[in-house]
Amino acid sequence: MMRERWSQMGSLMATVLFMYTIFERFFPSSFRDRLQAYAQKVANHFNPYIQITFPEFSGERLKKSEAYNAIQIYLSANSSQRAKRLKAEVVKDSQNPLVLSMDDNEEITDEFQGVKVWWSAKKVSSNPQKYNPFSYYDSSDEKRFYKLTFHRSYRDIITMSYIKHVLEEGKEIELTNRQLKLYTNNPSSGGYGYKQSKWSHIVFEHPASFETLAMDQKRKEDILKDLAKFKKGKEYYSKIGKAWKRGYLLYGPPGTGKSTMIAAIAKFMNYDVYDLELTAVKDNTELKKLLIETPSKSITVIEDIDCSLDLTGQRKKKKEEVDNEEPKDPMRKNEEESSKSSKVTLSGLLNFIDGIWSACGGERIIIFTTNYVEKLDPALIRRGRMDKHIEMSYCCFDAFKVLAKNYLDVESHLLFGRIGTLLQETEMSPADVAENLMPKSEDEDVETCLENLINALKKNKEENANKKEEEEAEEIWEEKAKEEYTQNKEINRENGRRRRTERLGRGESQRRIYYE
Repeated sequence: MMRERWSQMGSLMATVLFMYTIFERFFPSSFRDRLQAYAQKVANHFNPYIQITFPEFSGERLKKSEAYNAIQIYLSANSSQRAKRLKAEVVKDSQNPLVLSMDDNEEITDEFQGVKVWWSAKKVSSNPQKYNPFSYYDSSDEKRFYKLTFHRSYRDIITMSYIKHVLEEGKEIELTNRQLKLYTNNPSSGGYGYKQSKWSHIVFEHPASFETLAMDQKRKEDILKDLAKFKKGKEYYSKIGKAWKRGYLLYGPPGTGKSTMIAAIAKFMNYDVYDLELTAVKDNTELKKLLIETPSKSITVIEDIDCSLDLTGQRKKKKEEVDNEEPKDPMRKNEEESSKSSKVTLSGLLNFIDGIWSACGGERIIIFTTNYVEKLDPALIRRGRMDKHIEMSYCCFDAFKVLAKNYLDVESHLLFGRIGTLLQETEMSPADVAENLMPKSEDEDVETCLENLINALKKNKEENANKKEEEEAEEIWEEKAKEEYTQNKEINRENGRRRRTERLGRGESQRRIYYE
């Protein structure tokens, strides 16, 4: 019985193959295409499922589809648990370099708002002999794509909500898993090749975070709330008609943690850092091009802006300086201007921060750092450009406790009270406190390191007291010298008046004698 069924099935398959060969060979292609189209219509009429394909490449296979990449990342988060056949790929610039995804011709299911859908990875080779000399990819004309299948009654949910959810979720996973990068601008004098980027980068592996940042806890929480509000403020900034960007000015003495703060912000926001070196920028036009090539979700940093370029004296000069300035030779003046490595002006920098071009892209942070905020032009740091001013001050007791936890893994100690008192009486930067807390050998324990810090604080207190006494003595000496100068001036003035009076008296006597 089974043998007869197998023989009948074999005969049927042979008949179908024979008819298909006859159909392909003897019927014209136009007739075959029309017949296949009608057959597809009949099949679609009875088939309740809809299929959407997402090809790997767009255009003439010269650009990879962003939708395909987002779907691949989204499915990778699920396929490693559901699919039976997986393929492993190594992805650059990712915290998880080994990515598992569905193998070709594999299928998995997904669910969205109670709707079940099917995803499958497909690969089709239409013409293995075809060769495209303008493509950077395989010459075998293999076309990969993802196919989404769902019931036609859920068309609106899938096309309007689900696909958007998949693309956004895939991009979010990519941003979360990627490694942060630190960029710097290439020198303008070197020129740029075809499609060569104006930025060079390395992997940003700074370990700093807000948990390890030595700062007063309340101020730290205030900064975190401000950053979180900005990150979720796309609709708010659109509603108030303002570009989605925010400026932070970090100022304070050296060693107070300004660069560490930048690293902590980048890690918290998961943004790349673009370290802009103004001295390497040729002019304002190059500065504008750098802004255009800076993407969203990024932090643009200009460190020590008061030292980068002479931006503070460009607005105006004092009248006395203009009057006393000697005229320069025009040829020498042109040579001096051409020898300058950068011609970036204060106006160009202001437009870079808050001009019309600054609205290109969104979700950007601009950070300036300086040790001397009083040297900066008020227009450069006003609200709207530098929206939040953060003073990085000397080490306080809260900052010390963070450093003690980081360096010594201790949260309380009997010596903490003495250290807190000394920190109120003298000023020491967090960098100096950290250096004294760091063990220099295996023999140094917690108490030894804390005593080293106490001795350093006492020494610093004495030095500051001596310096203050010297300054006060110098002030007293200057005041005495000023008083002596004033007294001598008054004495000389009085002597001068007396001599003039005597001369006038002698002159009057001589005139009387003459007339007599």
